[in-house]
Amino acid sequence: MANTVSAKKAVRVQARKTAVNKARRTMVRSQLRKVEDAIAAGKKDEAQAAVKLAEPAMMRAVSNGVFHKNTGARKISRLNKRVKGMK
Repeated sequence: MANTVSAKKAVRVQARKTAVNKARRTMVRSQLRKVEDAIAAGKKDEAQAAVKLAEPAMMRAVSNGVFHKNTGARKISRLNKRVKGMK
């Protein structure tokens, strides 16, 4: 348990940042799930539109430190590759 004033404040700050990061992560995962669902349904137009929304969301999360930059690049690259490969 935190004893000093600064340690107690650090705990409060950490809780706030955790909540914000959790919300950002959830938002990005929802965007990625929309792309996955469109790919699974075979709807190329929907998948392309979803990728255009998911990519900036993922990169914003990367810039905020929620995901590592290579993770974001890898996920977007693989999604784009799957969408391009659709018939």
